[in-house]
Amino acid sequence: MEETSNSINSRRRTLRETLGLGRRSLPDGLTERLQHLSALDRVTQGLAKGVRQVLPAGHPLRDLLHGVPTGHPLHPPLATVSLGCWTATAVLDVIDADPRATRAVLATGVMSALPTAAAGIADWSVLHREQQRVGFVHSLINLAALGLYTGSLWMRATGRHNAGRTMGFLGLAAAGVGGFLGGHLAYRMTAGPSHAETLTHLVPLGWHDLCRLWDLPDGRPVTRRLGYIQLFVLRHGAHVKVLADHCSHLAGPLHQGRLVLEKDEACVVCPWHGSVFRIEDGAVLHGPATAPQPAFEVNVRGDGVVQVRPRQS
Repeated sequence: MEETSNSINSRRRTLRETLGLGRRSLPDGLTERLQHLSALDRVTQGLAKGVRQVLPAGHPLRDLLHGVPTGHPLHPPLATVSLGCWTATAVLDVIDADPRATRAVLATGVMSALPTAAAGIADWSVLHREQQRVGFVHSLINLAALGLYTGSLWMRATGRHNAGRTMGFLGLAAAGVGGFLGGHLAYRMTAGPSHAETLTHLVPLGWHDLCRLWDLPDGRPVTRRLGYIQLFVLRHGAHVKVLADHCSHLAGPLHQGRLVLEKDEACVVCPWHGSVFRIEDGAVLHGPATAPQPAFEVNVRGDGVVQVRPRQS
């Protein structure tokens, strides 16, 4: 019996090794160590606090850098411009194109890196600690890439084209590593995508009974569950407003947030990072969130049962 068990375990280990299960790739191992590197916290926490002091919550420039006016984070599309220009510079160098055209493309990438960095720093300052650790190293590597490309541009402008090309290729290598960490932040650590629950596939169409009106406190937000969805529910007299509870920025609990008036409209402030949402329809008034909160239409039946259904956009 023991021999049979050992044989089965041996086959299982062989199968796992064949499939690559239980093993991590080298990049995954490095990024995991990086996001748990608490030694960076003294630097990252101080820098993040400084950024938030310079750009306090509700500041128009901060909202612009987050991308609130466009409804999408500003940093990713700006980064695409810089990386695109720098990649194009390498291609132009390889085919030995006109040096003036190469310098123009390179200079565009260098200049676009400045607003890209500003937007990235604004977003980074309101991430959680593990994201900030990876983001800090991401920014250092991108800063090195920017320095190499600036040096490359200077070399080319002073006639040292070969040295400029070498620095450009080194800059592209650094930008590639920085881009990998940026992708890890966005896709693996979900820094940027909306964290609010998507309602269309989780809540069927039609009205759904939520609770009784008199079970809700008057003037104080609470949370109620509708199937898989956690909801922010606010009653004022006989009127009820309902939003998805998890903040679209990093899933903070909105029902624990402050109620404020913004432009004479009732709003809730996320308790984690200060995003401000209009309670009527979930619209973002101040970042760092850029995606609106999913909102619900509400119907209070004659017997006091509160019914909700997803608000149509």
